[in-house]
Amino acid sequence: MSYTIEKQVQGDFNDIVEQTTTALSDEGFGVLCDIDVQHTFKEKLDEEYRQYRILGACNPSLAHQGLETELQLGTLLPCNVIVYETEAGTIGVSAVDPEVLLSVVDNPELDQIATDVRERFNRVLGSLPEA
Repeated sequence: MSYTIEKQVQGDFNDIVEQTTTALSDEGFGVLCDIDVQHTFKEKLDEEYRQYRILGACNPSLAHQGLETELQLGTLLPCNVIVYETEAGTIGVSAVDPEVLLSVVDNPELDQIATDVRERFNRVLGSLPEA
């Protein structure tokens, strides 16, 4: 079972990060954190690594609904979206599949929220240029 929703795109890496962030915003998500894995590995480990960014995305309204339903849900938030260089020379954009992620909680009251987030992530990926 895959735990991500993903797409391969063409373009400049930083432009794709910006387009992804804008598309997330259009769907009501803010980026709470932006982790530059390449920079962190170089700085902390003196290791070279491909361009790889982890965007911690949160839709406050949906997060509020989820936390009102399941207080411990915060351990699974924010939802991560990654933008990374592939070995094939394209840019990969992947989002955690919220339906798979929330299946570990085993609370049917979260099913509609998971479906809503998944639909929004699908629209985000659909808005990005094809590879």
